[in-house]
Amino acid sequence: MTEQEQGLTTIWGAASHQGRRRSLNEDGYLATGRVFFVADGMGGHEAGEVASSEALAALSGLADVERVEPALVEAFLDVAQQRVRAIETESGNAPGTTLTGVLVDEREDVPYWLFVNVGDSRTYMLSGGVLSQVSVDHSEVQELVDAGTITMDEARRHPRRNVITRALGAQQDVRADFRYIPVTLHDRVLICSDGLTGELTDAQITTILLEQPDPERAAGHLVNAAIQAGGRDNITVVVVDVTGVDDQTIGSSTAPRAGAEPDEDTLPREEHAARSQGV
Repeated sequence: MTEQEQGLTTIWGAASHQGRRRSLNEDGYLATGRVFFVADGMGGHEAGEVASSEALAALSGLADVERVEPALVEAFLDVAQQRVRAIETESGNAPGTTLTGVLVDEREDVPYWLFVNVGDSRTYMLSGGVLSQVSVDHSEVQELVDAGTITMDEARRHPRRNVITRALGAQQDVRADFRYIPVTLHDRVLICSDGLTGELTDAQITTILLEQPDPERAAGHLVNAAIQAGGRDNITVVVVDVTGVDDQTIGSSTAPRAGAEPDEDTLPREEHAARSQGV
């Protein structure tokens, strides 16, 4: 499906798999021309898959919003929070879900990525052949890394690496991190659950993203590589490419990354689908 709006064209692919050791896939994803999210549900057979599904359903309305900003996304996240917390389980344990992704926003007629994150699912940006993690993990091991107690390599093997500090539904109040980055032609965004990053290093992920120009094939290869590496968790991947920016916006949108100053509302910190759409 193709649509022209704001002179920006994106193409994307997605893949999701339950992995080798799980009987249920609690991950989910939402992908349109301007809204892309991955959710990793928690709660096992009781409610994990329901939590991720409810959260994504609550956010799907963002695809119909002409202009998005952090305050509006927070309002949708409040709805997602309420829907997840309303899920009933036999044990009475509160289900939850991580959420990470990106929306296309416009600031002064220039297209921007608006990154959103809650939990330890991740969003990356591949630019100039270099992969950078845009989201910040909300996890105990990330806090240890930030404090200088352990290294990133040690964090990958830490016994509490799966303990997160923020999740929709699991807490009474949850605050998401937001970050703006200008859109640049040939940007590639990777959104994934920790089933991918728990199996593959950033270097391995970068190699696959560079070798596979088609986003659907890239997503499929990443999931397959994670399965071959162990597949100990559900694995979900969304890959988004910017394939066109018109002459009126490209000059501004290719400003240096460091030029994106967050405002007070921003915090720096098998299933296949492929679509092509302008937003």
